[in-house]
Amino acid sequence: MANIKQRVKEIVFVVLSLLIFGCSEKNKPMTLVKIEKNHFGKTTLGDDVDQYILSNKQGMEISVITYGGIITSWTAGDRNDHYKDIVLGFNTLKEYENQAPYFGALIGRYANRIAKGKFELDSNEYTLNVNNDLNHLHGGIKGFDKVIWDAKTIVSDSTVSLVLNYLSKDMEEGYPGNLETKVTYTLNNNDELSVKYEATTDKPTIVNLTQHSYFNLSADFDKTILNHEIFINADSFLPIDSSSIPTGAFKDVSETPFDFRKPKYVGKHINNDNSQLKNGTGYDHCWVLKDKDKGLRFVASAYEPQSGRLLKVFSSKPGIQFYTGNFLEGTQTTKHKNSYKKHAGFCLETQYFPDTPNQKNFPSVILRPGSKYVEETLFALSYK
Repeated sequence: MANIKQRVKEIVFVVLSLLIFGCSEKNKPMTLVKIEKNHFGKTTLGDDVDQYILSNKQGMEISVITYGGIITSWTAGDRNDHYKDIVLGFNTLKEYENQAPYFGALIGRYANRIAKGKFELDSNEYTLNVNNDLNHLHGGIKGFDKVIWDAKTIVSDSTVSLVLNYLSKDMEEGYPGNLETKVTYTLNNNDELSVKYEATTDKPTIVNLTQHSYFNLSADFDKTILNHEIFINADSFLPIDSSSIPTGAFKDVSETPFDFRKPKYVGKHINNDNSQLKNGTGYDHCWVLKDKDKGLRFVASAYEPQSGRLLKVFSSKPGIQFYTGNFLEGTQTTKHKNSYKKHAGFCLETQYFPDTPNQKNFPSVILRPGSKYVEETLFALSYK
């Protein structure tokens, strides 16, 4: 039924396009995707922040601001073909500056935690800024989520891209090397958003980039995501200690609350008497994804039964952090002037493993001069 609706919608769109634009002066073909640029505001330091709205012929609209590369809104269709916003966020730049728990942001140089903000590389010890008790989290005090990215756009007949660039200078937040970073958001007419990450360096360094959108596929941010059905293509996950640092072990998900190899409601086991759930205050762990050697592949999904919205995640990365909004405490204001409560959103953050620089059995995150960091994640939305 969904496919039939989709096909009818496409036919109607084409017919209307021909009627409206077919007799234009030069008979130019209509572009089925577009991007709009607006001014979003000024930071407290007086820097201008722009907003780019990517849209396609289906009705999907994704708003991205140059502050933090943040996705501030993202509409997706339900089974009645109603497009509504499905990501947590704010209406103003001031709120993103003052109280955002990484809503929709690009994360770097290193996603997730590094124990005690220290690591060794080529016999040199580096000390990073700590911002999560004694640990370094998501790039530090001023990570990639809090900087202004340079932006340019690329539009074709079937895709629209926002290309964001940022130079992270040598020793920024304690990281060695000048890191040239590029992130490309590309929307197509199949309601798919590709996020491509690229980086080069002039000194050996570590890199782990991700996108930190909080989803609620019901599009009602007053509801929790406990009814969402989650699938994760992983046979093991990384246990954590009480400070959320991996122990270094790989634990089989079998017969644990962490087994999502068949779709399961988030709330089914989240309140179980389990030491790992207590350490994460719910789900806030990294799963070891299967088939890393296959590059971009299907790794996870989320389904909301009332709306019928289905999110599929494809990634080239070895891990995914599944986080269930455990630390949302009602202190952030929603876009509709209510408050974001615990479990109001979930994250599926594709990434390398937490604390990898201090864990010798984890896949390497070292980037050296002459090499290039290239990873991709694709978010595909539909309904059933």
